Amino acid sequence: MQRRERSRLPAAERRRQILEMTTKLIAERGFWGLSMQDVADGCGLTVPGMLHHVGSKDSLLVAVLEYRDEQDAQSLADKLGRPVQQLWSDGRISLAEVCTAVVARNAEQPEIVRLFAVLEAESLAPGHPAHAYFRVRQSNTLSQFAGLADPAVADPRELAAQVVAMMDGLQIQWLREPETVDLVRAWESAAARLFG
Repeated sequence: MQRRERSRLPAAERRRQILEMTTKLIAERGFWGLSMQDVADGCGLTVPGMLHHVGSKDSLLVAVLEYRDEQDAQSLADKLGRPVQQLWSDGRISLAEVCTAVVARNAEQPEIVRLFAVLEAESLAPGHPAHAYFRVRQSNTLSQFAGLADPAVADPRELAAQVVAMMDGLQIQWLREPETVDLVRAWESAAARLFG
């Protein structure tokens, strides 16, 4: 039996390590291909030791998604020069600006985009542990985007849905063929059509 070299980390740092390792493994294999043993091994822990920090496999998945959302919101706020709390409500930023910043951020982290693309597709099955998470996330994203739409737009929610569909579709094409698809340039072209 292989002996693990374990280092003591503060609980918050250990949890972050577990979330980062899980993120990497889900991006490679999807949730159904995720092995708790592989996560534990990657962190130098036993499975029971790891579960002490995260609960269950299902709760670990939701924790990973929430952690990534927090990281992305902070990064987006930094890119836009706004506090996180004002991203969707200060009235000084447009939908086009937010989308451009989101795409620029995503272009820097293909493994995270892959993670969300894989999990979002898997979670279409009602029994998937992230099914409710992605349903709520989609509703929130559409509401936030609609709230940033130009007041002259007849149906802001419809525009928001089209924007999300375009972003998601371009990201899939980019993930499949990163050597031929420039995500930022493809988005700029699409945004010119969507926003005039």
